[in-house]
Amino acid sequence: MRRSILLFFVLFSVGVFSQNEEYSIFVRDIETLLPIENAAVVIMKTKQILLSNEEGKVTFMLTGGSNVQVSQTDYEDATVRWTSLNGDQKFVIYLKSKNNKLDEVVLSREDPEKILQKLVSNSTKKISISHRQKVYVREFFMLNNQYSYYNDGLVNFQFDKNNNATTLLVEQNRSYGLLETDISADLRGYDLNNIMKNYSDFKYFDPLLDSKTKKGYDFVIRGHAKNKDYYVMYVTPLDKAKEAVDNFEIVYDPVKKLIMGFTIDITPQNLDKIEEKTTVNSKNITKSSVKVDYRFDGQDYYLLNSNEEIAYNLMLKEEVKKIQVRNSFVTTNFNRQNFTYSESDVFKEKSLFNKKNKILTNYWDISGFTATDEEKAIINSLEFKL
Repeated sequence: MRRSILLFFVLFSVGVFSQNEEYSIFVRDIETLLPIENAAVVIMKTKQILLSNEEGKVTFMLTGGSNVQVSQTDYEDATVRWTSLNGDQKFVIYLKSKNNKLDEVVLSREDPEKILQKLVSNSTKKISISHRQKVYVREFFMLNNQYSYYNDGLVNFQFDKNNNATTLLVEQNRSYGLLETDISADLRGYDLNNIMKNYSDFKYFDPLLDSKTKKGYDFVIRGHAKNKDYYVMYVTPLDKAKEAVDNFEIVYDPVKKLIMGFTIDITPQNLDKIEEKTTVNSKNITKSSVKVDYRFDGQDYYLLNSNEEIAYNLMLKEEVKKIQVRNSFVTTNFNRQNFTYSESDVFKEKSLFNKKNKILTNYWDISGFTATDEEKAIINSLEFKL
């Protein structure tokens, strides 16, 4: 009997001490001490990828310790040994800004349009390998300037290079909030498979590569203001262009010929060029922005994170409804090994809008993106509406 009790105690102790513990890391600028947003934090032991929020914070679960790699476009990469961090479960990692350089125009014998064409071609080839990618995805919906719906989920994209196809599996998800039935079809969010394919195929650059539409844009290449290793291609609509309204800012590595990130938005001046629609069920865009970052870890090249936002006025018979959708992707893990699954596991819907909640863990706190206090308050308020 005594031996059984002792064995139970040993097993219980091992179970307790082997449990995951929650840790938080704060990434800051070493000179200003300000938080650094969108820093990629890789936990080397688990290969988990996290992204710092606007407070510079990431949160994760871990058994024991692990070295940590931190990178951000404007700062020097840092690898921190676990033993060098303090004993508390809240660590601060300081990054040093990369040498600034003048934002000078880059002179090249090759036309910027040709450079962009080669960048897209090379980046597409580099990213087009068979792999699986775990992504934390979330969406905020606003109706008439009020938050009315929210969903997020931890999903897996499996890429098949041979068939150029993506399979989507949902691990966990949740949805909160109430929507009016007459506009629910309009607020179904982004098509997850389609948006990921656009990131992998760099479809956002099609207007700049098309021989007809690219004539409406002006191309300028400058040195990156905060990173001596990168260039930035600025593409802006010409004043005389009627259809070209998007502004492009493309960050790329001129040596590796890889696109490291891009931003697309529409300025108020360009919005004025779009003719307003008055027919029922038509949409008038009031805001559109896309921000995407990619990661190259020395071997693999893949989407790191994205943020898309669109706002428009929906023209109805009796009223105009203001609709805004904000979508975010954060890659939490990349692996070249495929996983096995049954056909019944495949998620075939476009978005998580109508999927029944499946919550096994607090995945939203430890799955790559750490919500700010303001975002948590919004989510909680929508949850209590149910």
